[in-house]
Amino acid sequence: MVVAASVVVAAGSVAGVLSAFDDRRGPDRAGHPEVSASPRLAPLPAMPSASASATESASPTPVTAASRTPSPTPSPSRTREKQERTTPVIARLYRHPDSQVLDWVRANAGDSRRAVIASRIADQPAAVWFADYAPDTLTARVAAVTSGAAALGRVPVLVPYAIPGRDCGGHSQGGAPDLDAYDAWIDRFADGLGSGEVVVVLEPDSVAQTECLSAGERADRFASLARAGRVLKDANPRARVYFDAGHSGWNAPGTQAAWLRQAGAASPASSDGIFSNVSNFHTTADEVAYDRRVLDALGGPASLGAVIDTSRNGNGAPPDGTWCDPAGRKLGRTPTLSTGEDRIDAYLWVKLPGESDGCKGRPGTFTASYAYDLASS
Repeated sequence: MVVAASVVVAAGSVAGVLSAFDDRRGPDRAGHPEVSASPRLAPLPAMPSASASATESASPTPVTAASRTPSPTPSPSRTREKQERTTPVIARLYRHPDSQVLDWVRANAGDSRRAVIASRIADQPAAVWFADYAPDTLTARVAAVTSGAAALGRVPVLVPYAIPGRDCGGHSQGGAPDLDAYDAWIDRFADGLGSGEVVVVLEPDSVAQTECLSAGERADRFASLARAGRVLKDANPRARVYFDAGHSGWNAPGTQAAWLRQAGAASPASSDGIFSNVSNFHTTADEVAYDRRVLDALGGPASLGAVIDTSRNGNGAPPDGTWCDPAGRKLGRTPTLSTGEDRIDAYLWVKLPGESDGCKGRPGTFTASYAYDLASS
């Protein structure tokens, strides 16, 4: 029995990222229900502010074939430097000041659920998603987040999510119109990274969910992902870039590692390791064991590690495979860059708890009853 991908869709008029289920995958192949819509992505003013943002671009930025040219091979001295595992950074993760849960907390001072939701969800740092294709404003939007975090001495978690063909053309389809445009989009994303430490969760499902692609299409996607990792790390040497490993209920570790290797995840010039369980419910223990098996099969330097989405995995995945706002779930471990586990670099809240998968509320929107159930379980 296989549990498949997270199925996420960029909202149009609704801020954030929505979830859906592709029924072609069978009744037990629901995946990571949805990814975080926090903070909501709204248009920026002329000068960057602390808010991450997004607007739909009327037309893609023209690019040339040169944009697909691989980055130069790093020098041996630089490679050796990157192969040495970075000393773990004991720093605080960044909580962006604009999110749906914070909006709800501010607007519902008299709600009896407010204190629990505020203290256990709204006060926690969560990832910032860039799920639209809006290249003209992208650099400023990324810079608004990274500069806001740097001003507080904290580490932001960013999620670029614009790979063409995402969700295999299902409900989460969207992103850049083609890989040339995606490469140019990543260039603009990288321009906003600044010089402070930042964690980049690169393209959820982009590696684990490739069954819809031909061998040639898969190779092209993996080349773009490898390039993206190089571009991000060249732009900011303190950026830590993690590649998609799916989750412990999905692909076998060897299969996942083989794809990850093709996507550049074993190279310290592109990668700091892998991420798993984005928007899903598998226990931290299962993910730790799975990620270590993937890393062992992946090869590469000992510097490679893993980050795990623990936002809703406190009770593990439902035994019946339910994916849409399943009952009986609870919050997982709080986000941290200090896990105490070998090769596990961080526990992160990549999906913000309380944002519905579509059953307890409209997909991608904050649902107080769901948030309270998670926070009070």
